[in-house]
Amino acid sequence: MDTPFYYYDMRLLDRTLAAVMSAALTDSRFRVHYAVKANADKEILETISRAGLGADCVSGWEIEAAVSAGFPAEKIVFAGVGKTDREIELALKARIGCFNVESMQELEVIGTIASDLGVTAPVALRVNPNIDAHTHEYITTGLSENKFGINLDQLPAHVKAAVSMPGISLEGLHFHIGSQITESEPFEMLCETINRIQEEYLSLGITFRNINVGGGLGIDYADPSGHPIPDFDRYFSVFRNKLKAYPGQKVHFELGRSIVAQCGSLITRVLYIKEGTVKRFAIVDAGMTDLIRPALYNAYHKIEKADADLKPAHVDSDTLTQSYDVVGPICESSDCFARDVRLPVLKRGDLLMIRSAGAYGRVMASQYNLRPIPRGVYCGN
Repeated sequence: MDTPFYYYDMRLLDRTLAAVMSAALTDSRFRVHYAVKANADKEILETISRAGLGADCVSGWEIEAAVSAGFPAEKIVFAGVGKTDREIELALKARIGCFNVESMQELEVIGTIASDLGVTAPVALRVNPNIDAHTHEYITTGLSENKFGINLDQLPAHVKAAVSMPGISLEGLHFHIGSQITESEPFEMLCETINRIQEEYLSLGITFRNINVGGGLGIDYADPSGHPIPDFDRYFSVFRNKLKAYPGQKVHFELGRSIVAQCGSLITRVLYIKEGTVKRFAIVDAGMTDLIRPALYNAYHKIEKADADLKPAHVDSDTLTQSYDVVGPICESSDCFARDVRLPVLKRGDLLMIRSAGAYGRVMASQYNLRPIPRGVYCGN
């Protein structure tokens, strides 16, 4: 078989979606949207759409892909700090459910375009709660120095403008504090902040029909086989127990990585074993063009030798192992998937699985060095 390619276990995706919906259904307020930026493969989007989720989009192209995959427009939310006029117009004409607005000027532009089209734009103001989610600096989004959202001290001016601006209907507030969050504390802190904000505005006679708490739930990169599905019950219980309920209010979630990451692996073949003076390299045919997270974030992905059925090869105490730096063919020193990882003794032609690549894998792939973007293979679809 030609390598590299992305291998998706669609049965695991179905089980994950069932777990998400089962946990979310414990509270009638909850509405779940899939963050399209995590994986925008057509087959993945169609499967998630059939499960009944909405879509969280961060570009006009993602909106088009979501609509094409069957997501109802009214269940689409549109976020991002740099929405272009064309994207705003596209979203308005599609009649999406909500714009998550991140600045005063963006609010004004959306209002103007909506008025010109003779429609009203539903918006939620994205609030920066200044909560440290303790994740990598590139994927934290809720601190005051981040480019995202409206700082708390600036929120009153934005609310005042939104409730009086032509072409705008203020539907709620939006929050997102970061990604790959594996502890409950940041989410609990978020609930406390939202409760405090809502109480302040309730005293002014202002209520919000929708509260969007974003996403951010992490996965177990170290043990993807042992924990293939995140603990959605624990995640949703935080918001069910800590977020104060108001009559008729809906609570929206934007989950991406936690839904699709574990169903995908990048399959790559060993090209050469290179014996250095102090290092042994397994040079593979996949590179940072196919999975950029290790090079960009120094992110960890478990690497395993694959058997003929594209499952992790059996390893026991009698299996002879060696330490390798697993590197790709790209002409960059950062093109390294893992350093000093112990694997069964490898030879030219062996297959490796780079796990947890269903999120931010193929969707972030590039054609640097004029390499083609690998295909996706969908098992159990």
